[in-house]
Amino acid sequence: MPIAIRAVTRAASRTVCGGFTLVELLVAVAIVTVLLAAGAPAFHEWLGAYELANQAKHLAETMTRARTEAIRTNYRVSVCKSPDQRQCVDAGGWEQGFLVFVDENENGRIDAGERILEIDGRPSRGITITANRPVDDYVSYTSLGSARMLSGALQMGTFTLCRHGQRAMHVVLANSGRVRTERTSTSCP
Repeated sequence: MPIAIRAVTRAASRTVCGGFTLVELLVAVAIVTVLLAAGAPAFHEWLGAYELANQAKHLAETMTRARTEAIRTNYRVSVCKSPDQRQCVDAGGWEQGFLVFVDENENGRIDAGERILEIDGRPSRGITITANRPVDDYVSYTSLGSARMLSGALQMGTFTLCRHGQRAMHVVLANSGRVRTERTSTSCP
């Protein structure tokens, strides 16, 4: 009997346990920590640029939907900045939120009975949206799809979207009423 027990003991001692030593584990943790420390700023920068581009695309798509709705309904459709998501305001930037509404009486304000088509709240934290004078307060599309001020004057302009440490994005409203986004080489403050 003792010979059989010795054979089993030798066989059991030859099995290899799959594991790491404490030193190997500490080296692996140190390598992962260094890689994360080096990659985190780049990832954070990429994420910020992605959010900025996504907000520019969203603003452009909102204006395109407003244009399409103006053509479809044969009414003027406006996009305006709105901090309370109920009324249009002239003060402040577009980052406070905006509304899309059917402006049936063409006065540039939301009146009783006029339909609000879309409500957009604030963009991601740290994004600012400014616009030059022709589009600073609102964008309004006629039933023909062209952007016109309430006075009837041609409306075209540029929205500048910025986030600290990123390159600015532009949303450009052309004289035809069409909208495009473009990346710039201008650094945001």
